[in-house]
Amino acid sequence: MKLSKEQVQHIARLARIQLTEKEVEKYSKELSAVLDYIDQLNTVDTNGVSVTRQATGLTNITRRDEVAASDLRDELLKAAPSSDGETVNVKAIL
Repeated sequence: MKLSKEQVQHIARLARIQLTEKEVEKYSKELSAVLDYIDQLNTVDTNGVSVTRQATGLTNITRRDEVAASDLRDELLKAAPSSDGETVNVKAIL
């Protein structure tokens, strides 16, 4: 599938990148080659091939999120750069 100059420029606008004329030509060829490869993959007969959703067989190990008592609260508040004894004060980042 050959991409036109306009299609490559449209893709560049969507990606919010500016391309020179030389880059438009280069990426037109490269993106067209990628799309040709995908078309080639679409011709492969996959009948009888099971869907692979997960290759390793591993599962997530999770635990319940439970509140636990801790005696580190006061120590952590003391270590903070600025605190009112209940919360840690930080500079606004805007």
